[in-house]
Amino acid sequence: MSAVLAYLKENRDQLLNKLTDFLTIPSISTDSIHKQDVQKAADFVVRYLKEIGFENVDKQETKGHPLVYAEYNGAGEEAPTVLFYGHYDVQPVDPIDEWTSDPFKPEIRDERIYARGASDDKGQVFMHLAVFEAYMKTEGKLPINVKVCIEGEEEIGSEHLYEVLQSDKERFHADFAVISDSGMVAANQPTILYGLKGFTGIEVKVTGPDHDLHSGIYGGAVRNPITALSHILASMKNEEEVITVEGFYDDVEPLSDEERKLISEVPSEDYRNSTGIPETVSEQGYTPQEHTMGRPTFEINGIYGGYQGEGTKTIIPSTATAKITCRIVPGQNPNKIQDLLEKHIMKAAPAGVKVEVKKEKLSARAYKVEPSNPLIKVAAESYTKAFGKETVYIRMGGSIPVVEWIEAIYNIPIVLLGFGTPEDRLHSPNESFPLDSFDKGMETLVYYWEKLGQK
Repeated sequence: MSAVLAYLKENRDQLLNKLTDFLTIPSISTDSIHKQDVQKAADFVVRYLKEIGFENVDKQETKGHPLVYAEYNGAGEEAPTVLFYGHYDVQPVDPIDEWTSDPFKPEIRDERIYARGASDDKGQVFMHLAVFEAYMKTEGKLPINVKVCIEGEEEIGSEHLYEVLQSDKERFHADFAVISDSGMVAANQPTILYGLKGFTGIEVKVTGPDHDLHSGIYGGAVRNPITALSHILASMKNEEEVITVEGFYDDVEPLSDEERKLISEVPSEDYRNSTGIPETVSEQGYTPQEHTMGRPTFEINGIYGGYQGEGTKTIIPSTATAKITCRIVPGQNPNKIQDLLEKHIMKAAPAGVKVEVKKEKLSARAYKVEPSNPLIKVAAESYTKAFGKETVYIRMGGSIPVVEWIEAIYNIPIVLLGFGTPEDRLHSPNESFPLDSFDKGMETLVYYWEKLGQK
């Protein structure tokens, strides 16, 4: 193990140069103009895996962008097999004029590497590959068996990944999975992410008259769709942030005393400073961190209808629309939640308007692995050893659909080993990744694989 760590340290500049080559490729999966660039990024991963010494390296074509698969089986039958998942596609760079440097000409400034994909997810994917390289160059083998799944469609919802995983179960099956597409609660604060919320949503459209009407002539005789929609939405959550949809909480897995203790040990975010809000508001009986990490939420993401221009236009609009999403927790079924929302909306709808509910197709269940799981414990120990600081445990309010898919298809534990920081500006101009995380993250991985290989 000491030789592996020494290799990473001695070859740091070379590895950063290789990462720079990876980040230079504008693999924007959402834009057809960059279709060939996405292919180039896949080819980069294929070449690197072959250089490392992986077997059965395959650029597997899908109905969209390719998925890269590879295997390493040299650790022996008694060693565990991990499915390592990541993605090589990146978000668009707009607005380009807000970037300090070219998003696809990586620069190192103030101990950070700036480029699109530096943190999400090329930088973190590369760290794993670099550690595998270090093992093969020094010890000639890896301490565990590995199956690699690196896709090119994560930023567009992993559109074809589920189909591939479902249709070729044996190929991707492993004892557990590791994903590094997340982060830590603060720079240099090792963090175990042991749970993710699920996701579902709906769109509500309220229609009144078949065209906009003069508010003076028709006001008092015709129901205003915006007013009707406002009444419906206001009936769905009260001032204590409690969701008032009947049955919404029926299947919620409660936060245990142990989890509440773990959450209380996480450094608190200064919400006023980070968001500009005057004060926090959370579900009655829960702290802001408990609510964001472990309780379901209901949010109105957009509402529109009627005149939006400058000045006044005295109308009763024909329609009004709202977009709603819910982040759900273990125990809740996204399809059931959609049905409950629809039932409540139809019941709350006033006379004089027609209400339609459109259900979001992309939904995901929540995911949670017990903090006491041995794989999680080893990860926490590895983090602490590398960063020199006690690891904290959190659940995250965000969703990663692939996590739920892997659990549903393979029924295996998933370890989320993230090394990003809140300052990385994911999906925004000036995305970056701290070199401290790059170095200590690779060190963490070495400790992790080594420990698991000894079991």
